[in-house]
Amino acid sequence: MPSDTRSAPAVTVASPSRPERLRPARSRRPPSNPLSTVVLVLFLLFFTLPVLWLGLAATKTDDQLVRDHPLSFGSWQALRANWETLTAFGDDAIFQWLGNSALYSFLALAITLCVAIPAGYALAKTEFRGRRILLVVTLVVMLMPNATLVVPLFLELNAVGLIGSMWSIVLPYSFYPFGVYLAYIFFSTAVPGELLDAARLDGCSEFGVFRRVALPLAVPVVALVGFFSFVTNWTNYFLPYVLLPASDRFPVQVGLGELLNNVPQFNPTVGELAVQRPQLALATLLAITPVLVIFLFSQRFLVAGMLAGATKE
Repeated sequence: MPSDTRSAPAVTVASPSRPERLRPARSRRPPSNPLSTVVLVLFLLFFTLPVLWLGLAATKTDDQLVRDHPLSFGSWQALRANWETLTAFGDDAIFQWLGNSALYSFLALAITLCVAIPAGYALAKTEFRGRRILLVVTLVVMLMPNATLVVPLFLELNAVGLIGSMWSIVLPYSFYPFGVYLAYIFFSTAVPGELLDAARLDGCSEFGVFRRVALPLAVPVVALVGFFSFVTNWTNYFLPYVLLPASDRFPVQVGLGELLNNVPQFNPTVGELAVQRPQLALATLLAITPVLVIFLFSQRFLVAGMLAGATKE
């Protein structure tokens, strides 16, 4: 019997091809706008040129400041002479003014943080009678210019006999509604209420919830409030000028005004205590250095505090 032989179909096995390497997609950068570059350069020049001129002015004599190029360097000898003249003014008055500014600013900063952060937490995460009214009052006072509060503060401090004392500066500095508002925004947007409720269910008191849960999360906004409060206190001129009659209690901002009154070009009646313009520029550099140093060291916390609550996971 003939066998039924059928030819088996040919099966072709495809050889495995090499896997193609996935190339990472290149991020396409948006084309640079020439106008934005020009605007950034203009802003850079606008903010850096005055500081550069101020630093170079301290290295010149008064004649060189008027005669030479504004951005030219004077000499180290002139810088040393300006330093010696500045420190000799009023028996090292510049250091006393800097010490007064540091005392007023840091003491007021400590009181501000102890008051503004808990107040912002209370406005954001607790319910009590008069909460909305208190928040509206905080916003209204925050929007008021500081100069409008000087006369009421003078009358109040005069009534309790604090005019001319350290507390006449520290207590008004400690009143910082903008810090309360920043803390309120942070706690109401960046701290979830479920996390606080879980801590309450675990037996934490309201103060324990704030201290153990909310406050550790609020480090960026604490740094932000602290920086803004310190800068505001350090650069305040009008309030200490009105409330402090004695020059030995002046902060450095009012002290700069005292130096300005002893520059012959601005006050021809000065005598032996004359101060030249390069020494005034050197004093101004000393006045802005603490703010610059604190800004450089706290920049990371400041950026985190300004972005807190901007995104939600």
